[in-house]
Amino acid sequence: MESIKEIFQKEHDEARQGEAIMIEPTIANASARKLYIESYGCAMNFADSEVVASIMLDMGFQTTTDYKEADVVFINTCSIRENAEQRIRKRLTDFRAQKIAKPSTIVGVLGCMAERLKAKFIEEEKLVDLVIGPDAYRDLPLLLSQADDGQKAINVLLSREETYADITPLRLNTNGVNAYVSIMRGCDNMCSFCVVPFTRGRERSRNVNSILKEVAELFSNGYREVILLGQNVDSYKWLDETTQELTNFAALLALVAKVNPLMRVRFSTSHPKDITDEVLQTIADHANICNSIHLPVQSGSTTVLDRMNRNYSREWYLNRIDAIRRIIPGCAISTDIITGFCGETAEEFKDTLSMMALVKFNYAYQFSYSERPGTPAAKKMKDDVDDVTKAARLDQVIALQRGHSLEKLKEFVGQTHEVLIEGFSKKSANDFAGKNDQNAVVVFPVVDSYKKGDYVQVLIESCTSATLIGKIVN
Repeated sequence: MESIKEIFQKEHDEARQGEAIMIEPTIANASARKLYIESYGCAMNFADSEVVASIMLDMGFQTTTDYKEADVVFINTCSIRENAEQRIRKRLTDFRAQKIAKPSTIVGVLGCMAERLKAKFIEEEKLVDLVIGPDAYRDLPLLLSQADDGQKAINVLLSREETYADITPLRLNTNGVNAYVSIMRGCDNMCSFCVVPFTRGRERSRNVNSILKEVAELFSNGYREVILLGQNVDSYKWLDETTQELTNFAALLALVAKVNPLMRVRFSTSHPKDITDEVLQTIADHANICNSIHLPVQSGSTTVLDRMNRNYSREWYLNRIDAIRRIIPGCAISTDIITGFCGETAEEFKDTLSMMALVKFNYAYQFSYSERPGTPAAKKMKDDVDDVTKAARLDQVIALQRGHSLEKLKEFVGQTHEVLIEGFSKKSANDFAGKNDQNAVVVFPVVDSYKKGDYVQVLIESCTSATLIGKIVN
């Protein structure tokens, strides 16, 4: 029998893990070299892979769905949790076997693990030919040339300016409806458990005009939803050096919403210490900015939050929840929760459970603490909560959240919601699937007069713990 944890993780997958991503070449060329990319981790990694694919296409590459056919194999990596690194190492072993079978194959590691484990990959384990950090993708032509000549090629330098604003990403594994749009890179928050500031560098915001241009192009190409990405979107600030006009995140949200009222706008991720009433009011003022906010709490205990260096208290977080519900009634709220952080006592853990009971999040991503080398926590704190306790606490959190998720979905039953059709249901071509404004998955029977990319009114008739079920009533 599956554990609660296994069931929940199937229903609430954090991110696409180890997914091969590819594009259809615009011009068939039998002699073109072939590229295979696999991405792990957060949405930002998948957005980065789209930038890499664009650069590689300009270099004349085509893509393949089979790494055994590829001339170049890239794996875009994640360092947030230990299990992600373990999966990536296993995958690199598969690729090494392919390199033995086809010696000309170039294997490259991109992204967060590239920066942190560059020497280990190339010198000690001899797993890869190429190591490229998240700010060095423009150097791909030079680095690939070095690798082709038999040299080990590395560039993991971090940048204070790079945003790839002028590169049009190639949409990979797209449904043609939703698209990521990166608005900033890096992070200035030094959360003690997090490796991102060390692998992605300091915060910098992308030119607002390039963002609006990309969103407009996406709409003209049939896309109907954009997800604005940043490690901390609330910190977005772009200064027009000509006019000296400063655009903050609230202003950017409003500008993106005005590109077209039929373009839905979502964003991720907000930081509890930075999300403002101005941002919340902007969401409330624009019907096409979705009423769904991901606001990671990490812990319900102020003392744990202090050790995490989150720079807010339990009371501050609850104040922001109250503001969301006052300014945007019915807004869905999701979160991240870590169990077993350094020194977490039984009483501190109870504070997390009570926080969950007070807020009743629509959904959550939950993890037991995984120490990351190089972080302040790893350097200065003892990982002293044993694995058995971490796992037991995680199971409690998952079980409680599963109940809250079901309770929140039940509130939608009997209501009619606008749903953007994203395609067919994973289980049946007789059903459409899409999301409502609150980011809940909705499944409903196909009606021939509607297609992917259409908005429809759906009467919600029932639900599971992860899905709303209904029928079109337009």
